[in-house]
Amino acid sequence: MTRRRLLGLAALVAALLVATGAVVTTRLVANRPAAPVAGPTTAPPASPTPAPTTASPTPPPGADLKGPLNLLLVGVDTRVSIPGWEPHADAVLLLHVPAGLDRAYLFSLPRDLVVDIPAYPKARYPGGRTKLTHAMSYGSRVPGDKRNPSTAQGYELLRTTVSRYTGLRIDAGAVITFGGFDKLVDTLGGVDLYVDQQVASRHRRPDGTMRTLTGGGYTGPQMVYQKGTRHLTGWQALDYARQRYTAGGDYTRQRHQQQLLRALARKIVGQGTARDPQRVEQVVAALGKTLVYAGGGRKLIDFAYALGGLPAERLTLVVLPGAGVSSGGAYRGEQLKPLGRDFLTALRGGRADAFLAAHPSLRVKN
Repeated sequence: MTRRRLLGLAALVAALLVATGAVVTTRLVANRPAAPVAGPTTAPPASPTPAPTTASPTPPPGADLKGPLNLLLVGVDTRVSIPGWEPHADAVLLLHVPAGLDRAYLFSLPRDLVVDIPAYPKARYPGGRTKLTHAMSYGSRVPGDKRNPSTAQGYELLRTTVSRYTGLRIDAGAVITFGGFDKLVDTLGGVDLYVDQQVASRHRRPDGTMRTLTGGGYTGPQMVYQKGTRHLTGWQALDYARQRYTAGGDYTRQRHQQQLLRALARKIVGQGTARDPQRVEQVVAALGKTLVYAGGGRKLIDFAYALGGLPAERLTLVVLPGAGVSSGGAYRGEQLKPLGRDFLTALRGGRADAFLAAHPSLRVKN
């Protein structure tokens, strides 16, 4: 599997966590035994009947979850055909849900963000200052077993690193794998997305086949996504969300991933998936192939149920501006600009809405 092939997937998980709450709720209600219906009474009882004792209803999954909640969503670069290949975090997204669970904010951290990665004894990693993507790979190392790195360990170190950088407690998250994504989007009938700038695919031909990779790069006809509202199939949605060699680079790619998320959330809710049992089963089956869940002791169903009342329109996409960092004339990575760091401060303090109102350029449109 080539690098960056997983870039659109983390956004999809956020959409599913938010939008399939209604799906999960429907499944719970459909599987719940129906209460017995009393028939007509033809005669009063011969003697007084004690009032029945009503058992306390079983609370639904996630009923005790309260905001704020922070979900870490990670698209991982893994090459399963190469023994010992260490996973890298190619897409790092955070979904923040304030108290009340009635709205949410999604933002990305650059994969090349220069951060302090803490020591991690499980992997014998001493700690250091380097790119965020490496936290996953350094944490995945299993002493004495180089051929079988641990994605779970890598996620643990990445989670700690992100939490320390942002100052946010991470409640749960997901590590995304490639399998199932194309099928999931196609199961939903594709997705309608506003393409906000022309994007030429580095990897795909117009018919969806892979371009030829030579020593000098990819060659052959390119799939081009023209500006405007487009209907994308599974492979097109993934391919579009992968592209970073375009105007705006990785920051444009982050925006496109988030726009794809919102479009998918709208599709899931708008087509009434939760009211169609057959469609529910199709979506859930595809979802099972798409992610590896890391819940910190809570089940995926808990978060899906708790977030089931959050409409897609209340999901705010946020772009954090950044810039490159150089040392001795060589590129070292990325850093967030002061405005991006200030947003994190406002988010921790429960002032995100006011901050975004004062800085509307941070909101991702379309």
